[in-house]
Amino acid sequence: MSGKSSLKRDRPSDVAKPEDQRFRMSIAYDGAGYHGWQFQKTGTGVQEKVEDALARLFPAKPRIHSSSRTDRGVHASGMEVHFDVPKVQARMTPDKLLLAVNAHLPADIRVMRARCARPNFHARFDASGKEYRYQVWNHSALHPLHRRTAWQVVRPLDLGAMRAAAKHFIGERDFRSFRSNPDYDTTSTVRTLSQVSVQRAGLLFTVVIRGDGFLYKMCRGIVGTLVQVGEGKIPPDEIAAILAGKDRRLAGMTAPAHGLTLCKVFYGKRARDRAEVDLE
Repeated sequence: MSGKSSLKRDRPSDVAKPEDQRFRMSIAYDGAGYHGWQFQKTGTGVQEKVEDALARLFPAKPRIHSSSRTDRGVHASGMEVHFDVPKVQARMTPDKLLLAVNAHLPADIRVMRARCARPNFHARFDASGKEYRYQVWNHSALHPLHRRTAWQVVRPLDLGAMRAAAKHFIGERDFRSFRSNPDYDTTSTVRTLSQVSVQRAGLLFTVVIRGDGFLYKMCRGIVGTLVQVGEGKIPPDEIAAILAGKDRRLAGMTAPAHGLTLCKVFYGKRARDRAEVDLE
């Protein structure tokens, strides 16, 4: 199975000008109060808050380029971004930049790391993979410390069945059955997942999904289906048929946004080049 050739395009010639300094930042945020990462026509996106903070530090008012876009209510602990500023304005160390940006950000958004980047570093196009984690609280009483970061599922979940189902997602697959229809089209629905695992610590289940790219609400579709497997509504072996069917109506529900966190963005020798921006 291969749809990757249709995904590739020339990498944009986005290189910092000789007179500019390119910075890279890792950002964490609680997405509960935001309408996603990007600028929004209605509501506030996390990107807007970060760019407002940078505008208070640099007269150039830099625009940031992100590794991903997260949907409304989704969190992040490792969103990667880059931006350029004239070197004459960039007279601060990365450590001082981190402190200065955070001083102008709300408490639910924080720059966790800042560093100088090479002129041709690109937060999106240099990314080779991403890791998302989804938390499920499996009890009739939702622990108050998890009310904003975990989906409460009351019915008992069968961990063994969920793990058996998770194995079917690993590898290069067509994930059309787990993609919600966005407002834009996509060239291919084939993606490669290197890890789909289900962990449990007491009442808290964590689904870890790592791959080279993700379709709109794909992670949440996978998690919703795994939970319904755990509830006994979908047999674990049915996942293969759902994938083969390439129809969203065959898969399980879409899990709520607030349980999902973008944890890591990976950069390595195998840079990924896609024709569309991933959105989860």
